[in-house]
Amino acid sequence: MTLAGFIAYSGALALAAVIPGPGITAVVARALGSGFRSSFFMSLGLIVGDLIYLTAVVLGLAIVAQTFGMVFLVVKWLGVAYLAWLAWTFWTSGISAEQVEASKGQGGLTSSFLAGLTVTFGNPKTMIFYLAIAPTVIELNKITLVDYCVLAGLTIIVLLIVLIPYLALAAQARLLLRRPRALRALNRTAALFMAGAAAAIAAR
Repeated sequence: MTLAGFIAYSGALALAAVIPGPGITAVVARALGSGFRSSFFMSLGLIVGDLIYLTAVVLGLAIVAQTFGMVFLVVKWLGVAYLAWLAWTFWTSGISAEQVEASKGQGGLTSSFLAGLTVTFGNPKTMIFYLAIAPTVIELNKITLVDYCVLAGLTIIVLLIVLIPYLALAAQARLLLRRPRALRALNRTAALFMAGAAAAIAAR
């Protein structure tokens, strides 16, 4: 892969990660309910889940990409439709304070890690990123072992950069999530980002 390819992947991942979704909601809720340490281990679970998705894409979808181009075309448009639906959902309702309060959890560090892993495996936004968006910025048929290691390292770094500020600001987030106007602005900003991502993918 080229430097431009790595930068494109990092940028796409950062954009996808920073948009509020099930993963961000779960981590913030864990930080509010159980503190930084527990939520950090949950974040590690989220990151490991992403690495598993990345590995599956590189190992499994690389072969498919060389043989069944139409499959990726279908997945691409499914991804566009899903992101558009997410944009509409966040614009009209989005994350509520009640959802975050209900997501609070207790437990040890292992349970926090496993909870993060489970959230990633069941997160449609993560699936769409690795199945529909990542293949548009990664040349799957040209990835070497070194390229994979660099991608894995970038994945860890980008996700930590995105997630840690959410955890560190969890105390302030508690106050923010009590203000309907601020929460509505957050949801609608996320909706605009998702709509923009859908348009960008459709244009490729």
